[in-house]
Amino acid sequence: MAEIKDPENTILIELKDGIVTIELLPDVAPKHAERMKELARSGAYDNVCFHRVIDGFMAQTGDVEHGDMEDGFNLRRAGTGGSDLPDLPAEFSKLPHDRGTLGAARSQNPNSANSQFFINFKDNHFLNGQYTVYGRVIAGMEHVDAITRGEPPANPDRMISVKVAADA
Repeated sequence: MAEIKDPENTILIELKDGIVTIELLPDVAPKHAERMKELARSGAYDNVCFHRVIDGFMAQTGDVEHGDMEDGFNLRRAGTGGSDLPDLPAEFSKLPHDRGTLGAARSQNPNSANSQFFINFKDNHFLNGQYTVYGRVIAGMEHVDAITRGEPPANPDRMISVKVAADA
């Protein structure tokens, strides 16, 4: 288990193989960090599938509208929805998209991130300056590496639960 320095800005994602601990970066991307905590605290991320998992690239999840495998799940539409909250403005920084970083998924519009995010399987520096980096995996990356691949996977994995460490 990783040492958690700031429980209010740490996310615990329970996957089938164990817990992934993510340190949020509110000093770099305050709006994105706050959104993740808000959705985690409301339970919106619980049971949401990983709908786009590309080997050697990243695992994407967070479609709280169509990706909840317990409520209104639609695998064909997973990845097209967001939350009821407004889209977020881009919070680009100099932080690189390194292995284990959390990036905000969005459409072509840089200011369209909402609830979806991805975790990089490797350094993906071609994404630098184009997608907001707002967290990093500090423990449990081996569980991210074990997520079932596919676009979408035939039998997708899910985030069983997502909590703010301060509440756990």
